[in-house]
Amino acid sequence: MDEKKNELFYQPKNGYDLIDAKERLACEDYCKGYMAYLDAARTEREAVSEAIKLAEAAGFEPLADGAGPIKPGQKVYCSNRGKSLLLAVGGKKPMSAGFVVEAAHVDSPRLDLKQLPLFEDTELGYFRTHYYGGIKKYQWTAIPLELHGTVALKDGSTVDVVVGRDRDDPQFVVTDLLPHLAADQMQKTMAKGVEGEKLCVLAGSVPYAGEGSDRVKLAVMSLLNDRYGITEADLISAELEAVPAFDVRELGLDRSMIGGYGQDDRVCAYAELAAILETSAPERTAVCILADKEEIGSYGVTGMMSQAFERFIERLCGGVCSVQESFSRSFCISADVTAALDPMYPEVSEKQNAARLNYGVGFCKYTGARGKSGASDASAELVGYLRRLCDDAGVVWQMCELGKVDQGGGGTVATEMAMRDIDTIDAGVPVLSMHAPFETTAKFDCYMTYKCMKAAYDAK
Repeated sequence: MDEKKNELFYQPKNGYDLIDAKERLACEDYCKGYMAYLDAARTEREAVSEAIKLAEAAGFEPLADGAGPIKPGQKVYCSNRGKSLLLAVGGKKPMSAGFVVEAAHVDSPRLDLKQLPLFEDTELGYFRTHYYGGIKKYQWTAIPLELHGTVALKDGSTVDVVVGRDRDDPQFVVTDLLPHLAADQMQKTMAKGVEGEKLCVLAGSVPYAGEGSDRVKLAVMSLLNDRYGITEADLISAELEAVPAFDVRELGLDRSMIGGYGQDDRVCAYAELAAILETSAPERTAVCILADKEEIGSYGVTGMMSQAFERFIERLCGGVCSVQESFSRSFCISADVTAALDPMYPEVSEKQNAARLNYGVGFCKYTGARGKSGASDASAELVGYLRRLCDDAGVVWQMCELGKVDQGGGGTVATEMAMRDIDTIDAGVPVLSMHAPFETTAKFDCYMTYKCMKAAYDAK
C-alpha cells in the first residue's frame, strides 16, 4: 500500500529534507546577495538603479537605437524613465523563434507624499500622504519611516532625496492614539480604525524664530531648502515616498527566514535579475522585466500596460520578424509572490492548495478573485512544461493558490503578458505578512525561485 501511495500520490516534502550541505551553502550565499539588494532598494527607482549597477558589472550595455537584431550572447538593457528596467541576453535562435521572458515588479505598498504635502497644526509640522497599493492602514502607524524620492525642478534638473537611511539621519512617524483614549477608535472595524487622511507623517516641532503663523512649517521647509535647495513649489513636481525604516534581517534562531520591507515583489525581481546576470548563451533570447505600477493596476508609462515592452522587443527583433510573431512563440514566467500558509490564520487558506514556507517556489496556475475573475489561467500544457523544466533542474517546487475560493484574491502582471499572446504562468516566493511594512520569506524558497528562473533561461 505504501509503495502504491508513493507511486500515485503527490507528496511534497520540506525542502531541507531534499538538499545536501553543499546546496544549503549555495542558498545562504544567494540570500546574502538578495538581502543586500533589498536593503539598498527602498523604492522602485532605487531598485532599478541598483539593478543597473549589477547589470553593468556583469557586462550589460545600454541598448542602442538602430543596432539591428540582437546577437547571440549580446547583453543589453533599457531603463524606462528610471522606474522600470528591461534586460536581454541574445539567444542562439533568432527572435522569430520566440524568447523566454520573466517579469516581476519593483514597486511596493507605501505612503506617497501629496503634491502639496506640508502643513502645520497646533505647532506641529506634517506631510500629508496618499497611500499607494493595498495596505492595512493601521500597520503604518507608530513605526519608523524614511523619506525617499526625486524632486524635479523648473529648470529640468532633478534632486534625489533620502532622509532616514543613514544611521545619523532623523526618521519619521505616523502617530496613533494611546489605548487609554482609543475607546471609540477600537470600536471601529480594522479597515476604518485609521483613516487614510490621518496617515500624516510627523515632520517637525520647532518653530522658526520670529512671530506669525506657520512657523513650524517654515522651519521644516527651511531645513529641506538648506539640505536640497528646494522650495514648497518644487514639491508639486516631486515623487516622495515614506517607506518603513526597518533594516533587512535574518529571522528565527536558525536564521532560516528573511524579514524586510518590499519583498513583494523585489524578492522575485532579484531572483530573475540574478538569473539573467548569470546567463551567457541561451538557446532563445532571455528577457528580464522589472516593472513599475503593478500594485495599482500596471497602468502608466512604466507599468506592464505600457507599450515600452513592445518597443524593446521590436528593437531586439531589428526588423527581421514582427513583434507579434515573436510574442506568439514565447514563454513567460510572471515572477510574483504568493501567500504562504499562516498557521495563526488557517481559516483563510485551503491547506491542500496553499503554499508553505520551505517547500520551494510556488507555481500559481491562476490568480484572480472569486471565480478566477481577472486571471490569465495558464494551460495544463504550460504547467506540465514548468514541472518538467524544474524537475530536470533539481528545483523544489509546489502548487498553490491565493486563499480560499470565496476569501479574496489578487493579480499579477500575468494578464498583461497573456494579452500579448505570450504563454504565461505565475511562479514565485511564498510570503507571510504580505503588503505589511515588514514581510517574511524563507531563504530556501528565495533560492529555489532563483533556480527556477535560471532553469527557464537555460532551457534547450
